[in-house]
Amino acid sequence: MTAVPHRDAAPAVARTPLDELTALVADDIAAVNRVIVDRMDSPVALIPQLAGYIVQSGGKRLRPLLTLASARLCGYAGESHRALAAAVEFIHTATLLHDDVVDESNLRRGLASANAVFGNQASVLVGDFLFSRAFQLMVEQGSLEVLRILSQASAIIAEGEVLQLSTANDTATTEAAYMEVIGSKTAALFAAACRIGAVVAGRPQTEADALDAFGRDLGIAFQLVDDVLDYSAAQARLGKTVGDDFREGKITLPLILAFARGDAEERAFWRRTVEELDQVEGDLARAQTIVARHGTLAETVARARQFAQKAVAALAPFPDGREKRALAQVVDFVVDREY
Repeated sequence: MTAVPHRDAAPAVARTPLDELTALVADDIAAVNRVIVDRMDSPVALIPQLAGYIVQSGGKRLRPLLTLASARLCGYAGESHRALAAAVEFIHTATLLHDDVVDESNLRRGLASANAVFGNQASVLVGDFLFSRAFQLMVEQGSLEVLRILSQASAIIAEGEVLQLSTANDTATTEAAYMEVIGSKTAALFAAACRIGAVVAGRPQTEADALDAFGRDLGIAFQLVDDVLDYSAAQARLGKTVGDDFREGKITLPLILAFARGDAEERAFWRRTVEELDQVEGDLARAQTIVARHGTLAETVARARQFAQKAVAALAPFPDGREKRALAQVVDFVVDREY
């Protein structure tokens, strides 16, 4: 007798390319998570409490996944990539903690940010702790080249944060300045996370450079799409947070393009809401209407697709296989996120 499925059974949720990549390096990412939990530990109770709050707040571990997959793509069979992937995640988490303090953000991925829960001072200091843990992990692996790559990336990220601070709330910010910010703040760590996969595997410079280019272009595409999602009506329908960048007066490409194409009334709107942060009920909806009118979300996504194509092309030196396919599919997934 054939069993009849229960009518209330939930439909199976299709796995995303990110899920596929996670499954491909399942043992490695489980080991990375163990390292993260172990190295967040401290006799100072607030440190693991606050660090755990942000590390476990819904992030997908994309950057450490890239380190693990890149090492596998290069044929690495050791275990050092696990500690280095954890170091990458600690650097990323530390920058999030510091960013939210600088931006005076109250939300992170739709939840209360760590600084909103624990205060600015604790967030800054625990961010410093995580940076220190990251460098301890790097030193323990004994590679000066890896230490050089990740320390340089950390310095570039800090420069990007300062550059973004200098362009904050400034509607005169150019596209070039914006691209420099995201190239530093976001793409630098993506690039480093991928490059160290080749370095730890002892692969030639050409392969390290290829993975660096892959990560850098992927990081830029990732940030461009993130900036689109902040104004996306689709995100609101999905119950996800929108408008954080707008409320904080962040200058992103959709806004830069809309300001350049706007009339005098629209430019006055952007100056009031973004430069002066004088915002009232309905301003976010109007901002969404303006960027839609000028097609700046679609154009920003188109720019992201160009960088995504470059990222996939950068994988050309590597032989076809599961790792290469998984990385290429993640690129498409990053750009095709709901917007």
